[in-house]
Amino acid sequence: MGIAFWALSPFFVYGQLLDPVDYKIIHSPERVEAGAVFNVSVEATIEGEWHLYSVLNDPDAGPYPTTFSSGSSSMTVAGQVKESKAILAFDPNFNTELGWHSNRADFTIPVAFRPDLEGEQRIVLDVLYQVCDDVSCLPPKTKQIETEIFLAGIADDPYTDFSEAAIDQQDEVFELTSDAGVPSDNVWAYLWLAITAGLAALLTPCVFPLIPLTVSYFSNQSGQNKRTGWGQAAIFGLSIVFIFTALGALLALILGVSGVSQFASNPWVNLVIGLMFVLFGVSLLGMFELRLPYQLTNWLNKKSNESSGFIGTLFMGFTISAVSFSCTAPFVGAILAATTGGEWFYPIIGMLGFSTAFASPFVLFAMFPGYLEALPKSGAWMNVVKVILGFVILAAAVKFLSNSDIIWQWGIITRPLGIAAWMTFFFLAGLYILGVYALHGEEKPKSITTGRLMVAMPFILFSFYLLPGLLGASLGIWDAWLPARQATDVSVVRSINSMGGVAEESVWSDDYDISIDRAIAEDRPVFVDFTGYTCTNCRAMESTVFPLQNIEQRFSQMERVKLYTDGGAKGPENQRFQFELTGTVALPTYVIVDPHTGNVLDQLIGFSRAADFEKFLDRGLERYLRVRPG
Repeated sequence: MGIAFWALSPFFVYGQLLDPVDYKIIHSPERVEAGAVFNVSVEATIEGEWHLYSVLNDPDAGPYPTTFSSGSSSMTVAGQVKESKAILAFDPNFNTELGWHSNRADFTIPVAFRPDLEGEQRIVLDVLYQVCDDVSCLPPKTKQIETEIFLAGIADDPYTDFSEAAIDQQDEVFELTSDAGVPSDNVWAYLWLAITAGLAALLTPCVFPLIPLTVSYFSNQSGQNKRTGWGQAAIFGLSIVFIFTALGALLALILGVSGVSQFASNPWVNLVIGLMFVLFGVSLLGMFELRLPYQLTNWLNKKSNESSGFIGTLFMGFTISAVSFSCTAPFVGAILAATTGGEWFYPIIGMLGFSTAFASPFVLFAMFPGYLEALPKSGAWMNVVKVILGFVILAAAVKFLSNSDIIWQWGIITRPLGIAAWMTFFFLAGLYILGVYALHGEEKPKSITTGRLMVAMPFILFSFYLLPGLLGASLGIWDAWLPARQATDVSVVRSINSMGGVAEESVWSDDYDISIDRAIAEDRPVFVDFTGYTCTNCRAMESTVFPLQNIEQRFSQMERVKLYTDGGAKGPENQRFQFELTGTVALPTYVIVDPHTGNVLDQLIGFSRAADFEKFLDRGLERYLRVRPG
C-alpha cells in the first residue's frame, strides 16, 4: 500500500519539501575553553530549483533572511554570522534584488559557552530560513542542528554577554515564525474524515452486498491454496487503492503547490462543488442513480472473468470500483472538495485514506472468509444509511454555495437561510429514520425500534439546537460550517456567544493604514487578522476563541484590523500585503505589528487552541512593551 502511494506520486517527496534544505555541522573544535569564542561551520544543501536567502538581506525586503540563534541557555551566538558568496539577482517574487544561495551554502557561526560550565556539552543551533523558486515561496521554517564538544578550563578573557536580553534579541526573529513551517493538525483531521468516508461508503446498498460476492470470487480462484488467495486479495486491495489515489494525485498535479488556496477561494469552484453536492445528495435520496457507462463496467467484468492470476485480480479491483461508483462518487466528491481547506498534497492523502478504509474489508474477509458470518445481513438498514448521508451532503452543499454568494455579494444564501436549511435537512433526516415518511416506493416501518429512536434523536435535537442561530446567537464551532455572519443579516440578538463572550464587530477595522495611525496615536500594537470569506478555520477561530473573555481582554490592548484576502475589491491587494509582511498566504494568519516601525512582533498561522492563542497574544504585547517602554 505504501509502495503504491509513493510510486503514484513522485512529486509527493516535494510535499515533504516543506523542508527542502538540509543543514549539518561540518566542522567544530573537539575541545574549547569555557567562555572562549569559537567558530562552527554549517553546510546547507538545497534541493531542486529552490534558493535559500542570504543572512545579509534586509528583513523588510520581503523574505526571511537565514538567521542562526542559540538553541540552548548554556551558549550564545557571539558575533556576526558569515556565509559563502551569495548570488545577487532580481527576485520576481518580491520585485527587488536579493541575495540567495542555490544548491549549497556554507555558514560560519561564532559561538561561546558560559564560563561556569565544564566537561561534555552540546552545541545547539536554531536556524530560521525561507526558500522560494521563480514562481512561489514556502512558509518560513525552523530547524535545530547540534553536535558534541568538550569544555576544558576557562578562557583568560571569556565572553560574558549571556544576559537574558541578549538571548531574547537573538531568539526574537526565530520565535516569530516558530509555528509557520509546522504542518497543521488539520491534516490528521482531514485524514480521519477520509477514512470515515471510506467506511461509510461500505454501508451503502451498492457496496455492502459486493463484499461476500468478492470473497466468493477469490475462494473459487484460489481453491484450497490459502497463500494464493491471500496474495490475490492483497493485489485486489492495492488495485482499489491505486485507482482512488491516482485520482487524488491527478488533482494534486493539476492544483500544483500554490494552487490550493486559489482553488479554495475561487467562487466558480465553490459554486461547482456546491452544485455537485446537491447532485450527489439528491442521488443518495433516491431521486436518480449515478452510473458509469454500462459498456465500461461490462468490459471490466468480462476482462476479470477471462483473465487469471494477477491480471484477473487487477481487473476485479477495477470492476468493483466501477460498479460501486453510484455510491462512492458522493464520498469521493466530498473528500476531494474538502481538500480546499488544506495543502496541495491533501487530495493524495485523502484518497489514500479513503481507498484504504474502503478496500480493507474486502481484503480481510477474502483472507479470513469465516468471519463473513459475523456481518449483518443486507437489508433496509443500508438504504437508511444512504438517505441519512444524502441529507448530510445537502447540508454541506450550503457551505460551498454560500462561499460563492458571499464573494460575489449576492446576499441570497445568508446565515439565517443557511441555518434554516440545516434545520430542515436534519429534522427531515430524523423523521425519515423514525419512519414518519418513506421515499420512492419504500415501505414505512411497521414499528419504531429502539435503534431507530436512538439514531433519530441526535438529528432532531440538533435541528432544535440550531434555532437560536436564527436569532443571531453564536452556534460555537458549527458557525465555521455555516454561511458567514453579515451586517445585513436580520437578527434579534447580536452575536451572543454561548461561552459568555460578545463579538464586537465594530472594533475591527478593514483599513491597515488607518489602524496604524490610530495605534501610533494610542501607543499600542496592531493585531492583523488575515482572513478569508471561504476560510473554515477562520470562522472556527472567530466563533470559539475570539469571544473568550481572556482573549477579549488582550484584544482590548491592541488596535485590530481584519483583512480579507480571498475576495472583495481589496482581496488581491490584501493577499500581496500578507505575503510581503509574513512570507505566506495561508489562512488564517495572525500578526502583531509594531505600528512605529512596521516590524512584525509575532505571528501565528492556522487554527489554534485558546491557550496557545493567548500565549501568542501575550508574547506580542510583551515584545511591544519591550521595544516601546512607557
